[in-house]
Formats: sequence, structure tokens, C-alpha cells
Amino acid sequence: MPYKEEIDIDRIPKHIAIIMDGNGRWAKQRGHERSFGHQAGAETVHIIAEEAAKLGVKYLTLYTFSTENWNRPANEIAAIMALLFDSIEEAIFMKNNISFRIIGNMDMIPENVRNSLNHCIERTASNTGMCLVLALSYSSRWEITETTRQIAKEVQQGKLSIDQITDECIASHLATNFMPDPDLLIRTGGELRLSNYLMWQCAYSELYFCDTFWPDFREEELRKAICEFQKRERRFGKTSEQI
Repeated sequence: MPYKEEIDIDRIPKHIAIIMDGNGRWAKQRGHERSFGHQAGAETVHIIAEEAAKLGVKYLTLYTFSTENWNRPANEIAAIMALLFDSIEEAIFMKNNISFRIIGNMDMIPENVRNSLNHCIERTASNTGMCLVLALSYSSRWEITETTRQIAKEVQQGKLSIDQITDECIASHLATNFMPDPDLLIRTGGELRLSNYLMWQCAYSELYFCDTFWPDFREEELRKAICEFQKRERRFGKTSEQI
């Protein structure tokens, strides 16, 4: 039976986070440069974003480029930045009523790319459907470090007392403070780790790993992951009887 027919449309995860892994290996298998895989991966982003929006997902957060990725070869970084500039198609956002956000250290992004991304953010701000979030020049350790600095500064300025530093206080200072924590985290490409991605936010997320390389991840793969999510019992520290 197709997974589309198995999905309980009333239990769609509100927030799905994805680690889009396998672009380079996918390209290598086909005798191409890694940039070819990134181009194919960008097409998958459009496909999965549209499908997630249709299913009723409220937030889709994609790990696009980590702070550690700045250590990659300069030509690959340049290709990714050029692809970001070229692949943000405003028409897709408007057609599907999708708003657009970025989390990460935007100071590191080239000015022309940053301007293009900011323009799309502004143009889609009034859209009321799904919010597509790119984690760009992002890592959890960077985010938590920045959050700690912000809180320390507020304590130093007398705006916040030490007793007011709670889980909720920390969450409100994170880059993701405008959206709920992920219900489901998907990683493609066969690796079984979080790779410094949304580590605070994914404390209680359901994790789903698959061997499919990101360029081959299509609508049915997303539906399969959601069906798997819907089979799980989310207890958040409680017993089954308490739920």
C-alpha cells in the first residue's frame, strides 16, 4: 500500500527537521563533481517543501550548510553559495503560501547571497502556510554559545537575574525561538548522527534515519518517515499508562 494512503492526516508532525545528507556521494557514484549533487539536492528541496506544505507540516527546517562546512574546499563552498543565490525561487513560496526564514550566522554569508535571502524573507513574511527554515552557517554549539553570551550580557546589565535562567529562558534566546521544537528529525544518506544540528531542540524529537541519498529523497520517502513517526509512542518521560 502506498504510504500516502497510510498517513493519518490528523497526526502530521507540526515541525520536521531534515539533515540533507548524501549529495556528494550521490554525485560521485555518477562520475560527477560534488557540486552536481548539490544542484540535484536543491531540486529535492523544492519537491519536499511542496509536499510537506500539502501534508500540513507547519515548519520544515533544513540543515543546508553548517559552520563546520566552511572548512570544505573553496571551490565547493563557492558552488554552494552560488546555488543558494540561484535556487531561491520566490514563485514556489508564493504559489504554496510558504514563508521563509534563516537560522545561522548570516555575517559569514557573501553579501549578494545574503541580500537575495533577505529579500525572499521579506517578500514571503505575510504568507500563512508552512514556514521553510534554512539552517545556514549554523551549528548547535554556535547557537548555544551565542545564546549563553546574550543571557550573560542581560544578567550583567541587570535585565535578568540568575534565578530567571530556566529552560524556557534559554529556549527564548535560541535562534529557533519563533517555532516549536521538531517532532521528527530525518537524516538521509545512511549516517547515524546529529552532526551538531538542533541538539537542544531535538531532546525529545523522534529520529528517523534512511540510506537514501538526499537527491533521491522524494515524496514517498517523506510519507514513509511520517508513517513511521505516527507508529511511535511519544512519552516525554512519562509511562504509557500516563499518556
